[in-house]
Amino acid sequence: MSATTPFALLANATSLPWAEIPAWPVAEFVHATATELNRGARFCAWFGVPEHSGTCLVAVLAFDVDNTLAVGRSEAFTGAYPALTTTHPQAHLFEREVWEQHGLTPAGHPWLKPVRRTNEKGNAPANGEFFRVEGGEVHEVAVGPVHAGVIEPGHFRFQCAGEEVLHLEIALGYQHRGIEEALRDGPHRATMSQMETVAGDTTIAHATAYATVMEALAGTEAPLRAQWLRAVALELERLANHTGDMGALAGDVAFLPTMSACGKIRGDFLNLTALMCGNRFGRGLVRPGGCRHDLDAGRAAQLKERLETALADTKQAVAWFWDSAAVRARFENVGTVFPAQATAIGLVGPAARACGLVRDVRFDHPAGWHRFAQAPVAVWPVGDVFARAKVRSLEIERSGDYLREQLTAPAEGELRGELAPPAPDTLAVALVEGWRGEVCHVALTDAAGRFRRYKIVDPSFHNWMGLALALRGTAISDFPICNKSFNLSYCGHDL
Repeated sequence: MSATTPFALLANATSLPWAEIPAWPVAEFVHATATELNRGARFCAWFGVPEHSGTCLVAVLAFDVDNTLAVGRSEAFTGAYPALTTTHPQAHLFEREVWEQHGLTPAGHPWLKPVRRTNEKGNAPANGEFFRVEGGEVHEVAVGPVHAGVIEPGHFRFQCAGEEVLHLEIALGYQHRGIEEALRDGPHRATMSQMETVAGDTTIAHATAYATVMEALAGTEAPLRAQWLRAVALELERLANHTGDMGALAGDVAFLPTMSACGKIRGDFLNLTALMCGNRFGRGLVRPGGCRHDLDAGRAAQLKERLETALADTKQAVAWFWDSAAVRARFENVGTVFPAQATAIGLVGPAARACGLVRDVRFDHPAGWHRFAQAPVAVWPVGDVFARAKVRSLEIERSGDYLREQLTAPAEGELRGELAPPAPDTLAVALVEGWRGEVCHVALTDAAGRFRRYKIVDPSFHNWMGLALALRGTAISDFPICNKSFNLSYCGHDL
């Protein structure tokens, strides 16, 4: 379906000159974007680029069926434009962000308020008014931003009738660090460290996306050995986090055997990443042009042996989990997001696949080593807490099988290649399937090859609205397991 699009087409992990991206007056651009969304495209990114005395909007769309990306932009303008959110809800948060960052008003937007802007004192987000449900039996429950335990800050405002949740509004921004602003005119000496800490539990995915963007801007790609190492590290990152989530879900329903076991096994998987590069989260491994650390034969054999032990332990811990009728009953038909809702709001990752959507960058837009070796996509059709847990457990199995296969026949060759300076006035896009879902990095260079604009879209940016929808019609006591079944990143949202 993408073949007739007026947008510029490109593949994942590639680039094209800024001058070749078609531009329209803003109203025509919004209409053209809506047309592509109606034909099956979905948003990867939507952001503003200052140009001359105004700002141009840029849309990066994905045609998953065709394994193709499409890019278009508006002409520079100021003031207002017709909101896309009124017909395509997946634009909702993107348009709020553009309004906040560039002052471009999406006329007709149903709930225009800040995403991360701080208040006058600069010590908390300027959240604005919350949506309220009127009625004599309706009451409001505010949770956070300070939570029990070691957890990031976020505010959740519930509108309830008794125990039933009528509406949940999620306000973030407490972790806003200004990463995108800091990247301007880069890359800088600190850029790689910033990329590795966009969301610390997703270090490999974000570092790989950044390295891929830099390679696309240089007109090259990493050596096959480095691509293989990145793929191995990415699946270890997935295993560690999915296993931790299974334990956390078990803990939220007081099923202690799986909770205790998975908490320990998560550490085992993290230690395998440390075996590769010396850091449990993978920092220092991925670099533009290749990888910084290799996996010699001795450590590869040790990794394979320890991987088998961790996978066997995980299989047993997850079996306890699914064998418990009490656990299954607590998860089934709770926190349901229907496939039509998931499509409308643009869910990605396990949250989307748990709604029956076949949406996985490794399959839809393969780049790097995933062009040669792909893990099967795990899908479950129901959309409830049970489905989100089930997709995680299936992905643990398939990531384990993938790693067994890859470690048996590793790629050979150089670890790093020569990397030319970034091309000037060029836009590059990289998508990586992180453990939470699609990580999107878009870089636009200036005439000197420096970053004129760098846009990062963490999967959590797409998926927080899914959590809000999951709570509608449930009991407020279901919030912990619904929240954990998504396990979204606050800092990944608050760039």
